Amino acid sequence: MKPESRKQEIINAASILFKEKGYSAVTMRDLAKAMGIKAASLYNHIQSKQEILSTIIIELAEEFTNGMNQIVASDISTIQKLENIIALHIDVTLRNADGLASLNNDWMHLEEDNLIYFEKMRQEYEENFRKIVKKGVDKGEIKSFNIEIMVFSTLSTLRTLYLWYPKQNNIEANILKRDMISVLLKGVA
Repeated sequence: MKPESRKQEIINAASILFKEKGYSAVTMRDLAKAMGIKAASLYNHIQSKQEILSTIIIELAEEFTNGMNQIVASDISTIQKLENIIALHIDVTLRNADGLASLNNDWMHLEEDNLIYFEKMRQEYEENFRKIVKKGVDKGEIKSFNIEIMVFSTLSTLRTLYLWYPKQNNIEANILKRDMISVLLKGVA
């Protein structure tokens, strides 16, 4: 494993601060203080706080988009596709819960081009999810509930996992994945 670059260290530290305080409340001085360096030193590695936010959000959004595109293109059942989507969310959350806070809470602070790009990825992701669910209902692979309620319920749970899971001290990742897939796809009754 190669060591983290200084830029990546800055991004990681910023992710934590953005999660704790929100993007708007964090200053470059806050970030420098958290890293134990002078604020001017940050600019040797990054151009702005906006660059940090864009990097966090766009990289995560592209990871979700690429994962979804692979799932959509795969020749597997609807249930397997849904299992893979849930697993994708869990895997990304376990790797970068702090970054997901920015993805979910601070995306509206992206500057115009990145905001448009992000919104397009998010809409396509949701539409792909919706199509998978609808196809599953049409094929009788999943129960015929309201598609929008199924999409909302599942994605809301997955998108807030970053808030809940870090507080769980006794749930291993493999148990989380197994049980969450089962609960989201089969329910509790």
